[in-house]
Amino acid sequence: MATPILCDEEFVVVLGAAQDGKSWAFERLFHLVAQPILSYVRAQGSPDPDALTNETLLRAFRAIASFSGDVDGFRAWTFTIARCRLIDERRSRARRPRTESLTDDAGVARLVPRGGDVEVEAFASFGDDWVRDTLDALAPDQRDVLLLRFVADLSIDQTASVLGKTPGAVKALQHRGIATIRRTSAVETVSS
Repeated sequence: MATPILCDEEFVVVLGAAQDGKSWAFERLFHLVAQPILSYVRAQGSPDPDALTNETLLRAFRAIASFSGDVDGFRAWTFTIARCRLIDERRSRARRPRTESLTDDAGVARLVPRGGDVEVEAFASFGDDWVRDTLDALAPDQRDVLLLRFVADLSIDQTASVLGKTPGAVKALQHRGIATIRRTSAVETVSS
């Protein structure tokens, strides 16, 4: 499903209606950013990208009265929230290893740490090892830039806003990320 596009004039009307609590306006804003955010958090390895997307939009909609700006600013604002939630999720996972309950021979429940790499499991849903290997080869900042630019379809300025970097830094990270992908692909082609 293609992301609906709102011109700045339409966005002003939709934003005003959302700030007034109109449900139709929230629906329009949801359709504007939900799919790109879902794709971004899925590619970043969230174990529950749907829940993270919903939580991001819930936080954005609760704070909608504080937002002022155009449609590009709104997209950048919601991706900033998504990125912060993703960082929080990673920190939380790092503090609390996942466990599952098993029963021993005597029928006593015990907790057993679950194995596995969340990022590997998330990318397994793509069914494409090349994507995972390619993203793994990138530095985290390069991966963030490329996912925001090409998966989320944010502009250089929006990406800079989300990441708290300058547009020049985003351009450099994008250039280096693409160069890394080219080098990695060239090595794989020669090795095959």
